Amino acid sequence: MEVRCKMTEKFIIGQVGAPFGVKGFVKVRVFSGEIDHFLKMQSVVLRKDGKEQTLSVNECTPAPPSVLIHFEGIDSPEKAKTLSGAQLIAGRDQAAPLGEGEYYIEDLKGLAVLSDKDEIIGHVTDIIEGGSGELVEIKPLSGGEKYFIPFRKEFFSEISLEKGRLTLCNTWILKG
Repeated sequence: MEVRCKMTEKFIIGQVGAPFGVKGFVKVRVFSGEIDHFLKMQSVVLRKDGKEQTLSVNECTPAPPSVLIHFEGIDSPEKAKTLSGAQLIAGRDQAAPLGEGEYYIEDLKGLAVLSDKDEIIGHVTDIIEGGSGELVEIKPLSGGEKYFIPFRKEFFSEISLEKGRLTLCNTWILKG
């Protein structure tokens, strides 16, 4: 059963925080935890209040777990403050590279969740950070409360972006 196979082309990779220093740098919270791909960016799309703008990156400096970015034309703390809260949007080619068994969260959203008997029981609405790792947020087809299941191989026997689905090993985890 194939549901969808459209991959997300743009990702939110970070969020602008407070100005840093007197030259117009901003501190950017990095969502992936990896900063190397930020250091190579020459420009980035910022989204704030529903509007997008492309800014050239003059300089990017690591400040783990964040980065400090100086954008062209932003040369004072006052101008930098106007960017606070903006989301950094990047194409797939600018996003953090994936390792074996890793997925972009945006690609997982909307996938069908199947039971071990190949029946659709719901859809992935989000992946959220839990106390001991990521949790898959599932909206059941029947309506009702969402399920939160650890995103681990003990709970999911198949994760297929091509087929547009995640398959639960056992549905017992939905009880309770």
